Amino acid sequence: MFEERFESRLAARKKAGLYRNPPEITKRQGKYIFAGSQKILNFASNDYLGLGASSELSNKVAKNFKTYGASSSSSRLVSGNYTVISRAEREYAQYFGYEDALFFPSGYQANIGVLSTFFEKGDTIIFDKHIHASSVKGVALSGARFLGYNHNSMTHLEKRLAANHETRAAVITESLFSMDGDFLDIENLERIKREYGFLSIVDEAHAMGALGQGGRGLARSVADIAVGTFGKALGLFGAFVLLPNGFKEYLFNFSSPLIYSTSLPEAHAASAIDILEIIYRGDGLRGSLRDISHFMKEGLKKSGIPVMGDAHIISVEIGDENRAVAVAGGLFEKGIFVFPARFPTVPINRAILRVSMTSLHTEEDVLLFIDTLKEVLSDVE
Repeated sequence: MFEERFESRLAARKKAGLYRNPPEITKRQGKYIFAGSQKILNFASNDYLGLGASSELSNKVAKNFKTYGASSSSSRLVSGNYTVISRAEREYAQYFGYEDALFFPSGYQANIGVLSTFFEKGDTIIFDKHIHASSVKGVALSGARFLGYNHNSMTHLEKRLAANHETRAAVITESLFSMDGDFLDIENLERIKREYGFLSIVDEAHAMGALGQGGRGLARSVADIAVGTFGKALGLFGAFVLLPNGFKEYLFNFSSPLIYSTSLPEAHAASAIDILEIIYRGDGLRGSLRDISHFMKEGLKKSGIPVMGDAHIISVEIGDENRAVAVAGGLFEKGIFVFPARFPTVPINRAILRVSMTSLHTEEDVLLFIDTLKEVLSDVE
């Protein structure tokens, strides 16, 4: 019975171009990955500053795990509340300009833990329709009433708020959207927030480390709560939530994903502290990332290829899901890896190639990508 259901649904996904079958990566080497013996230029990594592939950070992480051990061996609320973790959280709160911080094992878990805990029946959550799947899941689990607004439309958001001004309201959005690659309209969101006084939660997973002064992200002026991740520009794993006073205590007592999960190990917290120092002096890496991302976007536009994106996430518009898979497959065969984002990650019939730029990429890499993409696009017309 279950097998038949699984087989039927997988067959339907294959037919619709929505089947997921990621390549098996045998090794990573800087901006390259290896699939078997094939060396492939990687444009699908979120390692925006190259820290995840850096010997500097890997040596620090190795030293920390040798010093502290491999596991916390407990949830945070039993025997896993180590001093070094609390210290790291205080340093993250201070660096990013918040009163408090809390680490989670993953960004997905952080969004679910925050949204499902802070909101309940009687509250209203208004969210950008392009927020991450983890935020959508957290909103659904909260029990609150929820309403979407058109992507990055402050006009539509304001209409939603005006129609729901008598309820406890929160707004959920991102500062750099993970698929579209565009920036949040922070200036207008600030104006609307002053008028309506909602609680704002901003996912800054793709901005922190890579954007803003000292890599502090983009949205501090408007975000009451911000979610960051270690697994992208910061080159590690896990996530952190930046909070006002009192909110961490509430999560400790009511957030099921935190209460019932083994804590990240002490070595992770020690490594997180080391990362702050690297991020602080990372203007050169951020400048390289900004310049190479601009070079890629302008090169694609000059080639007549429709693109979106304001920073290091660049979306190449494809449309049909099967065509997106075919184009990505053609690029892979020619030694270039790029992710074909399809429904439900993006709207149906709006498939894209999501191009992730890093400070490791060069102009030669970009020119190779554009020439190869043009060749593959003509082959799969």
